[in-house]
Amino acid sequence: MRMPLSAVTAATAIALGLATPGLATASPAPAPQQHQGYTGSAAEARANQAFFDAVVKSVAAKRAADPSSTAAVTVVYDPSGAPSFSAQISRAAQIWNSSVSNVRLAAGSNADFAYYEGNDSRGSYASTDGHGSGYIFLDYRQNQQYDSTRVTAHETGHVLGLPDHYSGPCSELMSGGGPGPSCTNPYPNATERSRVNQLWAYGFAAALDKALHKAR
Repeated sequence: MRMPLSAVTAATAIALGLATPGLATASPAPAPQQHQGYTGSAAEARANQAFFDAVVKSVAAKRAADPSSTAAVTVVYDPSGAPSFSAQISRAAQIWNSSVSNVRLAAGSNADFAYYEGNDSRGSYASTDGHGSGYIFLDYRQNQQYDSTRVTAHETGHVLGLPDHYSGPCSELMSGGGPGPSCTNPYPNATERSRVNQLWAYGFAAALDKALHKAR
């Protein structure tokens, strides 16, 4: 969820970068230079897809190690790197868990992705660390300007496979900051819910088959 031009310009003057150690190898998509009417870039789309692929691979590998498990497909997250947003992270997980049926989010160890917080002129984003793991970065300034639960739920949507669609209405969670700071809706719409269920019914099944083949 990228910031509008005014916020990007102001935050660039701070230019503090990622505040969390160990993320120096991260390569998030470049920040756009505008937001209203912005439709996303190819680089952002690739970063979002890479993040989703990393999470699916992680979950599938764990399931392949215990193929007899009958538990629901669970994506485990580590919120410890973003203590200031613990309430929003928990709420985002609750929203998604009540919205979709083929996958659930749960906090725990041996996580498939993590949350971090700090200052970044690019705003909040989801990306990979270059080593097969994904993370969500929550920017302080953006979470003050925009509804923080919506920001967190939006970025978590990337974990579940949804791309940005900035030109969408406020009722569409993945429209992110496109509708402006007055939009506070943190819930995915019916189309977004359906897409996530499809991805985790078929996309995950394919990833699990591949992981099981490697485990043999």
